[in-house]
Amino acid sequence: MKILKVYVRLVVLAGFLAAGWLPMHAQEPREIVRVAMQAELNADLNDHSHWRYRDAESDGTDKVSIVVETGHGSVKRLIGRNGRPLSEAEARVEDERVKTFIHDPAQLAKQKKDGQQDGKNAEELLRMLPDAFTWKMQSDDGENITLNFEPNPKFSPPDMQGRVLGQMAGKLVVNKGQNRIVTISGKLTQDVTIGWGLLGRLRGGGTFRVERREVTPKLWQITETHVHIEGKVLFFKSIGQQQDEMQTDFMQMPDGITLEQAAEMSKSLTATLK
Repeated sequence: MKILKVYVRLVVLAGFLAAGWLPMHAQEPREIVRVAMQAELNADLNDHSHWRYRDAESDGTDKVSIVVETGHGSVKRLIGRNGRPLSEAEARVEDERVKTFIHDPAQLAKQKKDGQQDGKNAEELLRMLPDAFTWKMQSDDGENITLNFEPNPKFSPPDMQGRVLGQMAGKLVVNKGQNRIVTISGKLTQDVTIGWGLLGRLRGGGTFRVERREVTPKLWQITETHVHIEGKVLFFKSIGQQQDEMQTDFMQMPDGITLEQAAEMSKSLTATLK
C-alpha cells in the first residue's frame, strides 16, 4: 500500500512538472529553463497585441524613432539623429518615406518576411536553450530566479546559430510568477569559425544582453538589446554585430488600426516622445 502511495505521488509530481505547475524553487535548473521556454512559446502563439513605442538605437549612428505596430505591418518614423531632432527639411523627407512605405506592397511584404524569419530564428534558439548549456542555480530573490549557464559539451548544434549559441556562457533571469524570461546575457567563450575560418569568424569575448519587461499585465516586451560581437558573419539578419537598442514608452494599440492611422499617430507623437 505504501509503495502504491509513493508511486501515485511520483506520477502526480511528474504531471505537475510537465505542466509547469511545480514551484520553481523545487525544480531542477534545466527544468526551470524548459518551463520558461514553453511559457515564451505559448505567449508568442497567443499574444496578438500591437504597440506604439519609442525606439532608440545605436549601431554606428544614434537614431531615435517612433514605432507603431498594426496587423498589416509596423510604421517606423525617424525623429532624431545623433542627439538632435530632425530639421524641417529632414522631417519632410521622412514623412514622404513613410507615406511611400505604407502604400508599397513590396516593402510591406519584405518587412513581413523578415519578421517571420526573425521569429523563426528566435524560436529555434529558444528551443535549444535547455540542452545547449549546463545550468546552475545562482540566486532566488522571491520574485526572480537567476541561473548561470555554460556550454554543454554534449550539445550537438544543428546549424550555425546553434554553434554560436552553444559557445556562450552567461546568466538567465526568470520571473517566478509567470515563468517568463526577464534577462538573458552571455559572452562568447571562444572563436567560432565557418569553413575553418575561410567563410567567417566570430571572435571570442563578444557579448550580448536582452532585457524584457511586463509592460502591461501578462504582456511582455523586449526593452533592451545589446550585441557586441566582433567578426565577419551575422547570425541574426536584423541584428548588427555592434548594436544597442532601447525601447520605452509602450502603449497598446487598438485592434484594427490601419497603416494610415499608424503613420499619422507616429507623426503626431513626434514632439512628445523626442
